[in-house]
Amino acid sequence: MSLFKRIQNIFAKHEPPAPEKSIMTIAPGDVMEVSLVTYQVTGKAFNAGRNAMMLTLQDGRQIRYLYVEERERTVYHLYQMIDGRLDAVDEVPTTIEMEDVTYHLEEQYSGRISTVGKTPFANSGEQYIWQFQSDQRQLLRIEWQDGRFMLYEGEHVLPADVQVLRGS
Repeated sequence: MSLFKRIQNIFAKHEPPAPEKSIMTIAPGDVMEVSLVTYQVTGKAFNAGRNAMMLTLQDGRQIRYLYVEERERTVYHLYQMIDGRLDAVDEVPTTIEMEDVTYHLEEQYSGRISTVGKTPFANSGEQYIWQFQSDQRQLLRIEWQDGRFMLYEGEHVLPADVQVLRGS
């Protein structure tokens, strides 16, 4: 290599390294680990008003949902879908008892979501959410959109138990 080319390479602009994937920039096709289980992200429902998202995770045949909300610190909840039904959106109770566990309404909100990939609700739009918690810190989440209810049961996850392994 000539001296001129070496000097030219010193002053040339090099491409910056690609930014690492963070939990808030993760997308379908990425791989992550939650509580020592490796999942592929297959869908994402993002609520920009709350800086929160619900990721659809798949590990073989098992499908789980990771709720992530960035506040003063990032909050993680890992859910699995449960069977159940409610009759009307205006009749969601403040206390629900299931299998000898009593859940109390912790938070109720609505917001516009945008979806990518495989999610419980295929369309973007207005979504209503009720989050419940039991005295044993078990979680229950109810979502309503376009006349359809989804119910989830879950648990809190420590931030150290969530890692983005690789991005697409």
